[in-house]
Amino acid sequence: MAVRAVRGAVQLERDEAGHMDEQVGALLTAVLERNGLTPDDLISIWFTATPDLHSDFPAAAARKLGTGFADVPLICAQELEIEGAMPRVVRVLAHIESDRPRADIAHVYLGAAAALRKDIAQ
Repeated sequence: MAVRAVRGAVQLERDEAGHMDEQVGALLTAVLERNGLTPDDLISIWFTATPDLHSDFPAAAARKLGTGFADVPLICAQELEIEGAMPRVVRVLAHIESDRPRADIAHVYLGAAAALRKDIAQ
């Protein structure tokens, strides 16, 4: 079994904890589904959020997805504040165990966040 990394992002419409829960939940669910994963395949997840998001931690939203995430190490950090960057974005870098070749990993960019990485968004 190889260690792989999956990237993804979602742009929030507003900075509210409940909305963050929904959007981060949708992002993580899509990452798992599109890559045929379960929470047991997760090694760790690194979240970043743009500086304009203050309502909650993206990792807190992941914990609300259920017991499968209870043992997964999660951490949050703030993105650089770059002029002209897309606002209200949560990004994820998930380290996984998978037999899939690196080229077959599905990176997930939901909604407007697909514009961030047109080269790898699926």
